[in-house]
Amino acid sequence: MFSLNEFWYLLVSILFVGFIFLEGFDFGIGMVSRFLGRNDLERRAFINTIGPFWDANEVWLISAIGAMFAAFPNWYATLLSGSYVLFVFLLLSLIGRGVAFEFRGKVEKQAWKNAWDWVIFFGSLFPPLIFGILFSALMKGLPVERNMQMNAGFSDIVNLYTITGGVTLTMLCLWHGLIFATIRTMDDIRDRSRKVAMKLLPINALLLLIFSGMTFFETDLFSNHSRLMLYTFFIGIFVYLLAGFFLTRKKDGWAFAMSGLILILSISSIFAGLFPTVLVSSINQSYSLTIHNAASGNYSLKIMSYAAIALLPFVLGYQIWSYYVFRKRVDHKEHMEY
Repeated sequence: MFSLNEFWYLLVSILFVGFIFLEGFDFGIGMVSRFLGRNDLERRAFINTIGPFWDANEVWLISAIGAMFAAFPNWYATLLSGSYVLFVFLLLSLIGRGVAFEFRGKVEKQAWKNAWDWVIFFGSLFPPLIFGILFSALMKGLPVERNMQMNAGFSDIVNLYTITGGVTLTMLCLWHGLIFATIRTMDDIRDRSRKVAMKLLPINALLLLIFSGMTFFETDLFSNHSRLMLYTFFIGIFVYLLAGFFLTRKKDGWAFAMSGLILILSISSIFAGLFPTVLVSSINQSYSLTIHNAASGNYSLKIMSYAAIALLPFVLGYQIWSYYVFRKRVDHKEHMEY
């Protein structure tokens, strides 16, 4: 029978997957706008493509962390306290990026706008890199002790495997953002975005293959869930080929769906592969945190479940409606600023 612990693990997983899918193209747009935009009007056009959405997309992260805190307080406490420095950089990046979106158009001096454009670039680069490192560290294992304390050194979190995971996720978000630009922009900007997205196809394919191979040797995901991971791997290859096919045929909407599905498959396979573990201990497997020893009491989970089921449809409905309202393509020739 489907337990409340499993329900909340599924909900936390969906929230993180939704965040990476939605905020992934925001990060990609933030990274490409500084270099693919040839002038201020074009850079503004890139930013305007995500202007109505980026702040709502970040709510998925707040909800995911909040759900972790409420449903799995031991997971929340051990992970966030043990990787405190990374989360500080993550928050500073997200705060700086949000401020830059609001401030870059307040003064018409080019130096002012250039400064905020760099903040947008780094504020969009660091979060997917940090999340890729953290997700990879979750799979590889961290030094969690018997009392659920984690005393992780630098090399425990930042190493060749986790950096590869961080770079892979960052490049996937960059690619996802470029394809998003093809369905939200017009004329030369759209064509340039599609061209760069095509150039990233072999690069990202190589990164995904390298990281998948490293995951096979560095983690227990394939040994614990071999059939699931193999199915996901081969489905991912098929979806990636479809993305390339649709890009070459200029079927931008379908290409965006495929790039999003690649991110969904990548992140969901991490949570599915870890289940029922939420934090692998590299010291002793018996010290690992699971959906059982890291969870809140049954009564708390039951009350939170009622609230989540009641409120979630309204939140999803509002966000779907906002995407529908702002579905029109952005014309870089129009002077507008979100």
